[in-house]
Amino acid sequence: MTATTTRAEIPERTLRTDRWWLPQLTTTAGLLVFIGYSTWRAFEGAHYYAAPYVSPFYSPCLAARCVPMRGGADWAVVGDWWRLSPALLVLVFPLGFRLTCYYYRKAYYRAFWASPPACAVGEQHARYTGETRFPLILQNLHRYFFYLAIPVAGILTYDAVLGFRNAAGQWGHAGLGTLVLLGNVALIWAYTLSCHSCRHIVGGRLRHFSRHPVRYRAWQLVGRLNARHMQLAWLSLASVGLADLYVYLVSSGVFADPKLF
Repeated sequence: MTATTTRAEIPERTLRTDRWWLPQLTTTAGLLVFIGYSTWRAFEGAHYYAAPYVSPFYSPCLAARCVPMRGGADWAVVGDWWRLSPALLVLVFPLGFRLTCYYYRKAYYRAFWASPPACAVGEQHARYTGETRFPLILQNLHRYFFYLAIPVAGILTYDAVLGFRNAAGQWGHAGLGTLVLLGNVALIWAYTLSCHSCRHIVGGRLRHFSRHPVRYRAWQLVGRLNARHMQLAWLSLASVGLADLYVYLVSSGVFADPKLF
């Protein structure tokens, strides 16, 4: 056998015989559906509050033009000069967190840019610069978006707790919407804490786990969540859209929120 330093020349784009393009097609369709729906809802600026439920797309509602909300759900800090939808003041934070997420990068790089199309499939781009140039260098802001995602998840948790109050502000109420908001916030927290940056922050720089038992336990928990990061990314994306849709349907009068107790 003669040693060589050159790579084998394979003229075929790929030798794979499976439907390697199917996951990318599914990812493209799923992301386009969510992008289309969330864009419409973000710019609509209406039907985002149905007492006691508030849409996760509009919480916290920071604009003075926000509809009056009970229980302190209105966090207005922006004056009347803001004429656009209040959602545009909020969505930049979770959007930035998801857009720079390691899993979502993989998903939309392959689905929309075909860079790379799939494992063991030839890439058609002549050059590869990675994430070293604008705008992709902004992906390095992911850790900072994680810090911003934590208080947003906290506020959504507060909104879910307020779901146990009725329209008059009395505790002891629970409707179908209460369960919808609780399920959404549980998936939001699971996705947020499964983030690679969270895992690194919790225990990435520890040299001796035995000296930091609490952080080690937390690192193990985050690690188990991190193993399901892809599934949690999709489930939380679907849940936040469904939670907004539910509030929209109740607020617009399509149906009344079924009372559980």
